Amino acid sequence: MELTNLMNQLSIIDVKNAKNINITGLAYNSRKVEEGQVFVCIKGFKADGHKFAGQAVENGAVALVVEDFIDALEVPQYKVEDARKALAALASAYYGHPTRKLKTIGITATNGKTSTSFMTNAILENHGLKTGLMGTVVVKIGDYAEPSELTTPESLDLQRFYAKMVDEGVTHATMEVSSSALELNRVGCVDFDIVTLNNISREHIDLHSSFEKYFEHKSSLIRDAGADKIAILNLDDAYSASLVNKTKASVITIGIEEQSADVICKDLDLSTGRAKFTVEIQRDLVAEDVVIPRQQFSIELSTPGYHSVYNSMVSIVAGLLCGVPVKTIQKSLFEFVGVERRFEIIFEDDFKIIDDHFANSGNIDITLGTLEKMDFNRISLVYAIRGDRGVIVNRENAEAIAKWAPRLGIDEVIATLSRSHVTQKDVVSDQELAVFKEVMDEAGITVRLYEELPEAISSSLREVSEGDLVLLGGCQGMDYGAKIALEQLETILPDVDKKKLYQPLEKRVAGNS
Repeated sequence: MELTNLMNQLSIIDVKNAKNINITGLAYNSRKVEEGQVFVCIKGFKADGHKFAGQAVENGAVALVVEDFIDALEVPQYKVEDARKALAALASAYYGHPTRKLKTIGITATNGKTSTSFMTNAILENHGLKTGLMGTVVVKIGDYAEPSELTTPESLDLQRFYAKMVDEGVTHATMEVSSSALELNRVGCVDFDIVTLNNISREHIDLHSSFEKYFEHKSSLIRDAGADKIAILNLDDAYSASLVNKTKASVITIGIEEQSADVICKDLDLSTGRAKFTVEIQRDLVAEDVVIPRQQFSIELSTPGYHSVYNSMVSIVAGLLCGVPVKTIQKSLFEFVGVERRFEIIFEDDFKIIDDHFANSGNIDITLGTLEKMDFNRISLVYAIRGDRGVIVNRENAEAIAKWAPRLGIDEVIATLSRSHVTQKDVVSDQELAVFKEVMDEAGITVRLYEELPEAISSSLREVSEGDLVLLGGCQGMDYGAKIALEQLETILPDVDKKKLYQPLEKRVAGNS
């Protein structure tokens, strides 16, 4: 591709050492630059790409996109206001604007992005469509899959993935869209056809300076959607509902409690933990290339939890908008067994063990609210305190646990710092531990604190009785909880069917090494 043609995609402030040359690609990491590429100098939180421009040129970069000219370098330099936005625009153009050739679904929320994405993908696949999927757990392109490194890849990698999808004959792509990806313009030039924001609660606040900033970035997926797009919004969530009139997109609303929504859930039965309910579409839904008539149909989920109902409502609407028949949607959701660590039942015999990533207060509310609707004798909560998330998130998490504790009969929490099972960046600070203990003390809840995760789980399993429920709750440190718990059960229950016992770990990515 000619450099000049590519740079026509940008609003250039100024040019230095201009000349037209053929380029072989783009790069934003100086160590990965290849001969003939354009290096985009991104100013990151921890490093400034301008400082590595010289190394990039030594490694073969033939031109630079900069926010500040670098006098010592004689290669062509194109000055822009925002290098991250520039990278997104250049990447989309270099790969031929691949998302314009796909039906692209963008899913954001504080909780449930992964599960909703996987549910939606399952519905589309069962309709015989060739699909792509990008998110926290995996990047999937047709029949090929690889583990994810980020919830949303950098814009250059993202467009490369989308281009590969087009080359492989993928027609429909579902993507988890993180708040960081929206703030950092990683999805700036992705042409989403369907977007959704299901819920918002306090998470990643430290990355965005305030909850208001977090919501601003999160909601931009909806607010920036064009008139030819469709936005699915949840009327039961005040933040999602507030966006109904703040987008040019055609809006379809869902609701469980708010029965004025376009698509509602009725006759919800959660007595077993796995939902059965009726979906009612209360008006004809007219989209650009499909009309969804008023109707009712039943849904039975295999994934447990109240939150799974909300996730499924989004995936149902997305499936219908993509022309998937109701029978295929029903079959897909009944067969879909869930995503690891999202209210995942990992043991179900005389007692249950549920593994949940328990990330933030909103997630905790949904998880414990679901447990309230289930039948059990006693709950044993093993909680991995969140490291490097700050005092605010840990206080709110503790307050959410304290709020539900009396309703669930929880008067004690087995807490762990998971010292040997977290990376350095996720170590629990003294302040984070102190605020957790403070809230528990105020609520009259006893804390049994363990430095190590296996000790905490062992203390719970030693006391479990028939009809009880053990909840392994927490991010980072609890990723290894399921594996540890099942290994301990193998010792505690020597006659257990080992193949069945370890089945939940067979396709697991987190904590399975």
